[in-house]
Amino acid sequence: MSMKRTYVYADPEDLAIIKEAARRRGVSEAEIIRQGIHLAAMANRVWDEPLFSRVYEGPGHTLAKEEARDAVSDASRTAAGARVGDRSERPGARRPSAGW
Repeated sequence: MSMKRTYVYADPEDLAIIKEAARRRGVSEAEIIRQGIHLAAMANRVWDEPLFSRVYEGPGHTLAKEEARDAVSDASRTAAGARVGDRSERPGARRPSAGW
């Protein structure tokens, strides 16, 4: 990958931190700066697609705390039931006792 030279102004305190990080990691100060530029660029990037591209049907309003708790609880019970059912279908599988 080809590089292009650029100039930036930095606080002396930041440069001291960069120098220490480079020494500690055994890389050049320029490498630390390049990594920082890359992280800043990615953090501020505007993506072409939304993060969640699928659309899900919902109640049409923001769920109240209790509604969200109930939805998660229902989904958890459904998933747990599928796991327990799968386990009990195997030959020799034991069902968990009520004392768990």
